[in-house]
Order: sequence, then structure tokens, then C-alpha cells
Amino acid sequence: MTNLTLKQLRYFEALARHSHFGRAADACAISQPAISVQIRELEETLGTELFERGPRQVRLTNFGEEFALRVRDILRSVDELADLARSSRDSLVGRLRIGVIPTIAPYLLPTIIGNLSSMHDGLDIHVRETQTQKLIQELADGRLDAAIVALPVSEPSLTEIVLFAENFVLVRPGEDEGKPVPNREMLREMRLLLLEEGHCFRDQALSFCNMHSARPRELLDGSSLSTLVQMVSAGIGVTLIPEMAVPVETRSASVSIARFRSPQPSRTIGMVWRKTSPIAKQLLRISEVVRQSADALRAQHNPTPIAHLLNLTATA
Repeated sequence: MTNLTLKQLRYFEALARHSHFGRAADACAISQPAISVQIRELEETLGTELFERGPRQVRLTNFGEEFALRVRDILRSVDELADLARSSRDSLVGRLRIGVIPTIAPYLLPTIIGNLSSMHDGLDIHVRETQTQKLIQELADGRLDAAIVALPVSEPSLTEIVLFAENFVLVRPGEDEGKPVPNREMLREMRLLLLEEGHCFRDQALSFCNMHSARPRELLDGSSLSTLVQMVSAGIGVTLIPEMAVPVETRSASVSIARFRSPQPSRTIGMVWRKTSPIAKQLLRISEVVRQSADALRAQHNPTPIAHLLNLTATA
């Protein structure tokens, strides 16, 4: 066992995660033959196979699954050693691995990265965009330092910091401009376009429409907010999107935007990280930068006072 190397363990973890030599090699920025050699040497050192090789993918053996659990703990501990050193510094430097859900990333990330980079030039920011469930798992595995998601996530091992709240708006075809805004009961009878399963924004929209158990007349799924808005522009149906997405997604679409009668549907956005993270204090400071970035972006696109917007009502 003395020949085990940290490099081999990282390659093993990548292959276990991707179940494919090519994708694992890309993730590790090495060639596929190189990672194959390293995995084979690791198996020879252990005296047993870690993977079942198939023509299109690889699969962990029973021993490989047990080994993977230990390896993830080891790699997480190694990363936390580096974080511990970073936590002793006053300035924010080094690698920051941050995850963001898709209904936030395109609209907020450019501002956040710009502000963090200008304020902390020693920060090396790595971004991961995917759904909440995957982000939470990657946080637990130590592959992310923090994530920007919709709250609550209700994970006892995570710290949750509220950043801001925002309303949802109704997107309709352009010719519907000025028409009465449907209430939630009327929405259940319309062709409603929503994100596909797995997106928390989909669940939030369904909750507003009270569609937990009852299926709407016609419910169509899309892979992104951009797709949904373009489908609305084509006259296929209506959709809900968060306010921060409006300037980006509606600039090239023939649609109209309407606000619902109060209380309007909304979501709370926050930042989460492991309670045991050695850089928790630094992450708290970063969360403040994220909050300020979001406030500045919202003020830029919507100069109307927030208090006034919250009191707006629409005729049902």
C-alpha cells in the first residue's frame, strides 16, 4: 500500500464520478491512456480490480464502491488542509469552487465574478452550474466550497445565508400586452411552460399554481428559461420566470411581462457551505459581495423602488 499516490486517488475519484475514461481524463486535464495507466497501477498495488470495464462505460466493483467512500473522505481532508492554510490569511486568495443553479448563473455570475476578481485579485474562481441536488451532493463530497441556490435546502450539515428575495413574473405572447393577468386558478387551465424535472424553479412555479397533485391541462417542459421564453414568443403558451432573468431573456423575444396580484410568487436566494469548512469566515465575506452584486444588478435593471413593486397589483 506504500505506493498509493494522491494523484492516483484523484484520478480514481474522477473515473468513479464520470464512469467513462474519456470524460474522466478531460476532467483531470490529462490524456485517456495516461489515466488508464494510473488506474491500472492503482489496481495492481491494491491487488484487486476497482472497475468493471464495458465497451461504453466503466462501473465500480463492490470493492471499488467501498474504496470510493474512503477515497472521497481522504481527498476532502486533503483539500481542507489547504483551506485551513487559507483561513489563516486576512486576504482572500487561492481557489474558490462555487456552484450556481441554472436559473441564477447566466444573470448574476458575470457581475459576481467581476466584483470578486477586482476586489480579490489572488482569487482563482472555478464555477459549476447544475441543479440544486447535484450541488448539495458536491458540497458534501468536498468538490465545492459554496453554492448559490434557492432556499431553504434544509441540510443540517450546511450553513445557509439569505442573500435576497425576488418575485416571479408572467411571460405571455406580445399580443397579450394589457390583457387582465390570470390568477393561479386560471393558470391551471392554460398551456403552462415550465423547466424540466429536477429544477427547483419548476417546483416553486407549480407550488404557486397549486399543482402539487393536480396536473394542468397542458404542461410542457423546457431545458432552460431561454427556451421557455422563445416558446412563448412563438405563441405556444405562457411561462413564469424570475425577475432577474427578464432583461436577458426578453430582449430578443416578442413577449409581454405582467406581475401577479399580491402576494406575488417569489423565491429566496442564498449561499450555502459546509458548517465544518475551514474558510467559513471567508465565505461569509464572499456572500456579502454576492449580495451587493445582486442588489446593484437589480437596481440597474429595475430602478423602481422595491417597496413600490411589492405593492403593485394586477387586475385578475
